[in-house]
Amino acid sequence: MDVFSRTFLPAAAEAGVAIATVSRHMPIFRRCVEPDDSTVLVTRCVNPDRPLAGEYLMLLTYRRLVITQETRLMHRLRLHLNANLRHLSEVTWNTDLRLAAVDVAATAVDGVRERFRVRVGEPDRVRHFDARFKQVFRERRPGLQIAA
Repeated sequence: MDVFSRTFLPAAAEAGVAIATVSRHMPIFRRCVEPDDSTVLVTRCVNPDRPLAGEYLMLLTYRRLVITQETRLMHRLRLHLNANLRHLSEVTWNTDLRLAAVDVAATAVDGVRERFRVRVGEPDRVRHFDARFKQVFRERRPGLQIAA
């Protein structure tokens, strides 16, 4: 079993993502992520700019940010974003303990500003997600452009 497989399922379980959802999205993630890349975070999220667009699933590894979208009506899957972390700029995340949410934003290589909201449910989980983003974007990738 490769590193991605060993780390993906525990990360998805930790975030409470159902195994059926994981199974549907896994083929897309497999095409985007190298087998030796470690999963940091798997979570459901929404695009606050497009609330009716359906649900997204975010995968964060030490090398990539991959976001898939599932449409509301037909439940079709599509790749929304597949970016090497080095190609992202102005990466920000803001925690909101009151709403138990984390807002994540980054500018992709094509200049499009992507924004997503992760609803985590509990204030303690907000701190956990904040620590995960810090782990990847501050501690492991000091060369990235990160807006404060």
